[in-house]
Amino acid sequence: MGRQPIALLASVVLFGSSGAAMAHHSFAMFDQDNPIELEGIVQEFKYTNPHSYLLLEVKGEDGSTVVWNLEGSAPSILSRDGWSKQSLRPGDHVVVTIDPLRSGAPGGSWNLRKIRFKDGKPVVVTP
Repeated sequence: MGRQPIALLASVVLFGSSGAAMAHHSFAMFDQDNPIELEGIVQEFKYTNPHSYLLLEVKGEDGSTVVWNLEGSAPSILSRDGWSKQSLRPGDHVVVTIDPLRSGAPGGSWNLRKIRFKDGKPVVVTP
């Protein structure tokens, strides 16, 4: 087999697999045009790869509690801004602006620059 067919085959494989990589990083499921602010109690902060997760207990207008599953940045990105697995602990009262799921389910995407403790203090002071 010559060099041209091998190069063509390698190009086809790389091009074909690039869609899967891009699909993983799609934010289409989040409504970025209509962010909402949530106030709640941290149930769990998962400082895991490839994304961190924040499980937030939010009290509804009717008094019921709903747990929101919020996806965040990778720990490698969070750590650059001073975050660690100890930055948020169960019981912490936070206010966070999220891009909610388009489906209406209690979930969304959170950004480390749009979260603070209820008293207004930042979760992490950037070094």
